[in-house]
Amino acid sequence: MQEIPNNRRDNGRDDRGLLSALLGDGRPLLLLSGLALVLAGGFALFLSANKHFLPHDVDYLGMTAEQLCGINNCRVVYFMFHDRVAFGGALIAIGVLYMWLTEFPLRRGEAWAWWTFVVSGIFGFGSFLAYLGYGYLDTWHGAATLLILPCVVIGLAKSRSYLQAPRGIGSLFKPGASVNWLSPFGMGRALLLAVAGGMIAGGLTVMTFGMTRVFVPQDLTFMGLARSDLQTISARLIPLIAHDRAGFGGAICTTGVTVLICVWCARPSRNLWQILCLAGVIGFATAIGVHPMVGYNDLLHLAPAIFGAILFIAGLILCWRPMRLESQA
Repeated sequence: MQEIPNNRRDNGRDDRGLLSALLGDGRPLLLLSGLALVLAGGFALFLSANKHFLPHDVDYLGMTAEQLCGINNCRVVYFMFHDRVAFGGALIAIGVLYMWLTEFPLRRGEAWAWWTFVVSGIFGFGSFLAYLGYGYLDTWHGAATLLILPCVVIGLAKSRSYLQAPRGIGSLFKPGASVNWLSPFGMGRALLLAVAGGMIAGGLTVMTFGMTRVFVPQDLTFMGLARSDLQTISARLIPLIAHDRAGFGGAICTTGVTVLICVWCARPSRNLWQILCLAGVIGFATAIGVHPMVGYNDLLHLAPAIFGAILFIAGLILCWRPMRLESQA
């Protein structure tokens, strides 16, 4: 299969301009976008590990994390950081998936990979508009969105002409492999698709709660405070928490959309298995692992994530041998 050309001449001369060389076929910008998401997720993990709010959070709330930590044994801060750690993990998972999409299927001109960026981007960038529901406009989040969005749009525009036909959105409905659903590989693939679907539904649910109710009963029980108590601490505290919840929900939904399309459309391969494993480990480890670290160990609250992780691991185990053998074929 012909790969996306690199537009270099073979006569010893390179007449490309600097901008065209940097933009290339669009993939460098898409790789940069994936890397930016990985770095943003890592930064969120770093801040949470060090119990720090971003400067604009402090300005909006009118208090630092250290000051808020003095209320009720720091439970409010721990609750906020548990959302932010899970959000950071989801961003990293999306970022590594985007980098894989760029380097492997999009490099081969596979149209479904291009459309994966479009569809998942609609969910990811669109989730920023959730602030209309809770009223807190995160300026840093907005600035990051405005920096990454043009990279994705230009990268997609540049790479569009290199796609193999058919280029339409119908490529998303064509499976990457014909399998017997009762075979180990078929059952493993079905489990991965089910988990991805659950992530989409769960992410949309969390985002909706973030824009409306914000908390489930287990959340308030963990913090040991009623909603009215949080409003007494600061009238802006609940909108800030709602922002974290909605952002996390949007990231989980975007991850689910990306995983779903990759599992369905991509040809089985060792690198596909590896990137699914990497994204799954990062996403589930942060989403689940942060809970015992902050003491939020309610099993009802953790059950969906734990159940999803078990199914995801089972799916990866069932798919490992078929994907590895397919790579060697």
